[in-house]
Amino acid sequence: MSTDDGVRVWLRRHGAEQIAHPGGTLYAHLCRVSERLAALGCGPDVQAAGLTHAVYGTDGFDRTLLDRADRAVLRDLVGVDAEEIVYLYGACDRGRSWRELAKTGQVFDRFAGQVRTPSEAQLRSHVDLSIVNELDVIEHDAALAERHGAYFRELFASWAVLASAQVIRDAQRVLRP
Repeated sequence: MSTDDGVRVWLRRHGAEQIAHPGGTLYAHLCRVSERLAALGCGPDVQAAGLTHAVYGTDGFDRTLLDRADRAVLRDLVGVDAEEIVYLYGACDRGRSWRELAKTGQVFDRFAGQVRTPSEAQLRSHVDLSIVNELDVIEHDAALAERHGAYFRELFASWAVLASAQVIRDAQRVLRP
């Protein structure tokens, strides 16, 4: 069994197929995000993070599949680098981080209550994952696209200096007015 297959089994065992999410279930969303990251040329750690990005919950989705105290479990499943991307994604306080992210390179960690300054590679992975996640949700929730499309166009344009070029191009395609 491949690592990806093992992670998918783990996600199903932890109830991801039973949790509603735009476009069906959380499991379907996680799979789509990972597959899209792969199609856009993102590396294996980012793809693995995409497949597990919501296990600790997120600022926009409060359901958890794994307690943060058990980070070693996810590290064993996806590796240290992918787990760090997942932690940063889940920990990101979007209201305190997103608008200024391209200027500061800092993420406010809502779990620890402190500012983190990820490496350039971690920041790119975080931004790529954040964009692809939102694109998937927008494509599966027309009302969200209508309400927040302009906000995401502006935000992702500001992130272009941080994100992978292919991810920005995909965002521009999906969010075109």
